[in-house]
Amino acid sequence: MCGIVGIVNQAPVNQLIYDALLLLQHRGQDAAGIVTQLDHKFFMHKAKGMVRDVFRTRNMRALPGNCGLGQVRYPTAGNAWSEEEAQPFYVNAPFGLVLVHNGNLTNAHALKRELFDTDHRHINTESDSEVLLNVLAHELEVATRGLPLKPQDVFAAVSRVHQRVRGSYAVIALIAGHGLLAFRDPFGIRPLCMGRAEADGQIMLASESVALEGTGHRFVRDVLPGEAVFVDLQGQAHAQQCAKAPALNPCIFEFVYLARPDSEMDGMSVYQARLNLGETLAKRVISTVPPSEIDVVIPIPESSRPSAMQLAQLLGLPYREGFVKNRYVGRTFIMPGQAVRKKSVRQKLSVIASEFRGRNVLLVDDSIVRGTTSREIVQMARDAGARKVFLASAAPPVRYPNVYGIDMPTRDELVAHGRTVDEIRQVIGCDALIYQDVEGMLRAVRKAARVPSAGAPLLGFDASCFDGVYVTGDITQADIAHLQAGRPAAQEGDEDASRLALPNPSA
Repeated sequence: MCGIVGIVNQAPVNQLIYDALLLLQHRGQDAAGIVTQLDHKFFMHKAKGMVRDVFRTRNMRALPGNCGLGQVRYPTAGNAWSEEEAQPFYVNAPFGLVLVHNGNLTNAHALKRELFDTDHRHINTESDSEVLLNVLAHELEVATRGLPLKPQDVFAAVSRVHQRVRGSYAVIALIAGHGLLAFRDPFGIRPLCMGRAEADGQIMLASESVALEGTGHRFVRDVLPGEAVFVDLQGQAHAQQCAKAPALNPCIFEFVYLARPDSEMDGMSVYQARLNLGETLAKRVISTVPPSEIDVVIPIPESSRPSAMQLAQLLGLPYREGFVKNRYVGRTFIMPGQAVRKKSVRQKLSVIASEFRGRNVLLVDDSIVRGTTSREIVQMARDAGARKVFLASAAPPVRYPNVYGIDMPTRDELVAHGRTVDEIRQVIGCDALIYQDVEGMLRAVRKAARVPSAGAPLLGFDASCFDGVYVTGDITQADIAHLQAGRPAAQEGDEDASRLALPNPSA
């Protein structure tokens, strides 16, 4: 779960990349990095922290050049605390390559051995992104055979990358002296889109359309699953499908929680998807709690607001803001370390007591992953004087690990795994618990599609954390166990390295 951006321009790009990363900050707050190219030389600065903290004036002045790329990182593999694993990653041959990556490789361990034994390349970190960079570098070397680089060589190399690499990956890379390369995995699990500057038509690629529009670029289209786009230093774009059987199956958790509501992905409005989720959730609420027993609908900030508003309107109930978010505390989902997270919930949210006192409240959240935050928020509502607290989730129960780049990898940490809805309700401490159903969620998000869509036809979604179906079709229990073992290492004293943790002895 990261945010990436790349641009080729006729003017310095350091400020543009910085501004785009600020717009993608919600996708990762652990580390940030920018690399630019002037002539044939790369200039890089990366460090742990948020964008505004990593880049000072002196750092920006040291990033000259008219093309570059950047990333905001939330680690789902490797070492969360190693500054060496902040991106971009660099390798000097062939040509000189730098790369940023959003996603998670499911065969990184095997590839690492293969790179060492067969390709004679050394990997110095635990990051799967460094593995991916070296696979790309090797295939570029094979494709060019020492000759000048042509777009067709780039596409041949990406085709080989698709054959070797498994998992999810949206990638942007710079090839020194040649241009910018972007490509997406054959299932389109992680998002990537392209835009052009309104002023001069220069090209930018980014994880979300909001990064394009917020920097003066017009959204052109999504990069297709399996497609590669190569932009030379003159700004000329070349594109080719590089996968044998591409099939668009974007991650549904992007629409449920990860993406900004003002983004559009694969022809679907994130905001409209969340409104639709609220509509289908309203029907589930009616079947569990009579609307006459609910006095007010209150969202748990931020992603649940559109769903809560739509639900309240359809049920004819008042919609109120009952929690105020302190914007200067990091998002709970992407704060490494459960010890820090437990402390942060009440620092992050404060209660408007008048909206709870003496009322039966329906709290609406985008999803319930591990349950700790939900339990704390339910208790906050009770402490503020609520008579009854009902909780509705715009997403179904999260019962399975995610292996494609969202930090919820172990079943034992998921509050829904091995429990019935009533058992989950008892753990969280609410008076009633209402979940979205999987089919309702899939229909709701699909309804948010543009008609007609300008991109690839939507085959389905990766909803593996809800239904246990992994769209790549190659995930075994052994793979899941290995990926769990490769989770980001935590600091001493931390109990956990992801959002909401509850022990689950019944798993």
